[in-house]
Amino acid sequence: MLTVGLTVGTAAAGVSPAERGSLNTSFAAPAVSSIAAGNAHTCAIGTDGTLWCWGNNYRGQLGDGTTTNRNTPVRIGNATTWARIDAGASSTCAVQTDGTLWCWGRNSSSQLGDGTTTNRNTPVRIGNATTWASVSAADSHTCAVRTDGTLWCWGLNRNGQLGVGASVYTATTPVQVDTATNWASVTTGFAHTCAIRTNATLWCWGDSSNGQLGLGIQSYRTTPAQVGTATTWTGVTTGYAHTCAVRADGTLWCWGENGYGQLGVVARFQTAPVQVAGTGWSRVNAGDDSSCAARTDGSLWCWGNNTGGQLGDGTTTHRYAPTRVGTATAWTNGFAVTYHSCAVRTDSSLWCWGSNTLGQLGDGTTTQRSTPAQVTLPG
Repeated sequence: MLTVGLTVGTAAAGVSPAERGSLNTSFAAPAVSSIAAGNAHTCAIGTDGTLWCWGNNYRGQLGDGTTTNRNTPVRIGNATTWARIDAGASSTCAVQTDGTLWCWGRNSSSQLGDGTTTNRNTPVRIGNATTWASVSAADSHTCAVRTDGTLWCWGLNRNGQLGVGASVYTATTPVQVDTATNWASVTTGFAHTCAIRTNATLWCWGDSSNGQLGLGIQSYRTTPAQVGTATTWTGVTTGYAHTCAVRADGTLWCWGENGYGQLGVVARFQTAPVQVAGTGWSRVNAGDDSSCAARTDGSLWCWGNNTGGQLGDGTTTHRYAPTRVGTATAWTNGFAVTYHSCAVRTDSSLWCWGSNTLGQLGDGTTTQRSTPAQVTLPG
């Protein structure tokens, strides 16, 4: 997640009426620095370090001490030190500025890492470490990187997604992945995991039945395996059974399952990286069977499954090539996509669209939206 500058105000110029939705955007909205989206819930960190969540709360994934669904943002606790956040299918994890790691929500596979299988409806601290840098949560497993460059995973390991070999079926607390100390970032899919090292190499492990590891195989890997020989990877993201990544030259590559066009190309599943059209790509994010990516010109593009309108193009048509979201050129690298999507603009305003059956768009309704509408955190 990218932290953006503190400039609040009305919606960015060049926004069409369709993009505005039905919300009044004439007032100043509290600034948002980062966003995370689960299957049907959303969480955001404000530039003031506050944490807000909304949407599905059946498993306590909002962290507000209840299991009540919310269709508008609710503040989580009183802390103003939240720094990084990610959402799994029905769980949420976040890092505070003191380097502590906190998780909450569904815990049936020990994906919270607190040593239990008990669901939590408030944030629970994971271990005693104060060196957590970032975290990625999936359906049944979670991984995180520490400031010393070590990588740790926990939860279900049925498909080798923890990267610690086949002898562990479930890890109830964080376990270290190999002995490397140069891990820079990690991303978790449904049953696979990928990570980038500080030398810009890309590594994946877990389920590859649809080629989602990018290793040219349709089987499994229980420990990290390098994807190709390139040393220019700058970012990687994992969906349900596909993966996409960006290189330093601004090219975008995807691989894995492609039933909805989530690879951004017209083809069957791909077991090795295939280049997506266009240049100047700066960041990509995948969720389930959809993908979105930002370009250096501030435009946002999405493709793949569009059943809920999560591609933001005003339709529910699946797309096999990147399709631009409106005409705005003010999108930052802070965005997330699942069955709904949310993104932050350069004025720190937050916009969401897609499925809204449980209030995950945060606009006070349960109305599905196929174009971006602004969401405001309570002042």
